[in-house]
Formats: sequence, C-alpha cells, structure tokens
Amino acid sequence: MFQTFLRSRAQTYLRGIVGEREFRARSPERDAETDRERLDAVMGAIDQALSGAEAEQAGLTKRVDDVLARAAVTFGNGDDEYLTRESLDSHHLDLFETEIKNGQRRIRELTGSIAHFRALKETFDARFPDYKPAPKVES
Repeated sequence: MFQTFLRSRAQTYLRGIVGEREFRARSPERDAETDRERLDAVMGAIDQALSGAEAEQAGLTKRVDDVLARAAVTFGNGDDEYLTRESLDSHHLDLFETEIKNGQRRIRELTGSIAHFRALKETFDARFPDYKPAPKVES
C-alpha cells in the first residue's frame, strides 16, 4: 500500500517537472516509408544472395567444363589407351576426377540454393504484392 502511494506521488511529481506530454503517432507517410525500408532490406538480401549464387554457379560450371576438356585430352581416344598410358597421365586423370566430382557436387548444391532463393523471392512477392522498391539514387 505504501509503495503504491509512493509510486503515485512520484508520477505526480515527475509530471510537474517534465510536463504532461500527449500521445502522438507518426504520420502514415512516415510509417509507409519505414515499412518500405524494411522490405527493401529483405528483398536486397534475397537479391544479393541469388545473384552471388548464380555468379558462383556460372564460374564453377565454366571451370568444371574446362577440367572435363583437359581430362578428355589426357584420357585419349584409343581402345587400349589405358594399357599404354603413362603413370603421370594416370595421376593427372585421378586429380581431374577429384576436381570434377567436387565441382559437380558444389554445382548441385548451388542449384538447390538458387531454387530456394527464387522460391523466397516468389513468396515475398506473393506476401507483399504492393511492394515497390525504392528508386535507386545515382551518385
């Protein structure tokens, strides 16, 4: 009881010092701007992740194709090539095989990630159909 009394007296005292402030909400325009900035941040992160994964996939695909071409040249095209192959060539083929497997594994992972990022983007567009990105300011 005594604490309630003190709390009430303290609030009355502070109102006298600080002054009574009335409640004020922000303008609808400012609320809309704040919401759009939040959505810009989310969509920007999705776009950045998607473009980064696509760029990595394109570069890696090119490098794997290059390794496949080098492996084909090293492998040869004769029926009995494996009988007369130099040990150094066999070693290089083993290295190429490891590189190719690792590259193809990563390409499969990136393909899945890209599909997920695109699904996120579609979900975003479905949930926020009125969203329009902020105009880009050129400097």
